[in-house]
Amino acid sequence: MTLTFFDQFLSPTCLGIPLVLVALTLPWLLFPTPTNRWLNGRLLALQGWAITRFTSQLLMPVNLGGHKWATFFVSLMMFLITLNMLGLLPYTFTPTTQLSLNLGLAVPLWLSTVIVGMRNQPTHALGHLLPEGTPTLLIPILIIIETISLFIRPLALGVRLTANLTAGHLLIQLISTAVFVLLPLMPTVAITTGIILFMLTLLEVAVAMIQAYVFVLLLSLYLQENI
Repeated sequence: MTLTFFDQFLSPTCLGIPLVLVALTLPWLLFPTPTNRWLNGRLLALQGWAITRFTSQLLMPVNLGGHKWATFFVSLMMFLITLNMLGLLPYTFTPTTQLSLNLGLAVPLWLSTVIVGMRNQPTHALGHLLPEGTPTLLIPILIIIETISLFIRPLALGVRLTANLTAGHLLIQLISTAVFVLLPLMPTVAITTGIILFMLTLLEVAVAMIQAYVFVLLLSLYLQENI
């Protein structure tokens, strides 16, 4: 049976059991854990430095009330980066290319920021639906527009992550297929295409990290509006 380019995004199953649960659980085992030694190894030191830099950059525009979310944001960031990076390895599955999974992450997290705003400062949270100084005739229209934009936020979070990773994986597969086809026919062109494929793979590594950062950064901005 001839496979299509989109078959790589199908959720694999074993005995009718979806293996996406394994793909979501296994990455946590790959992180180095702290030891009782006086000095940590290079990998632990690098991980600690990266977490510290990410936390300082992420929480810089957030009020003190949102700093309690730091541990959760860092954990989510590392989790998404690991899933995105492991999906670039051969014979692996990228769970974050599934829109259902991304929406399952985006909707509850976005809703939690909205609930925090409605509980702590309901007047300020509802004030985002109507900018100050709006003419009376435009009030109903602006309320509808702002409400729609509010409910579109989780959809934008999930679709952005899914679209960027899916497009990158498709492009890598298309170019790699071209390399294998052109290798016996035009070796020079195939080698040039292989170099482009290598550079694209490096770009996808950067995209996998950037998209995880953008996902968490937007959540922190949504939280900032409700604190």
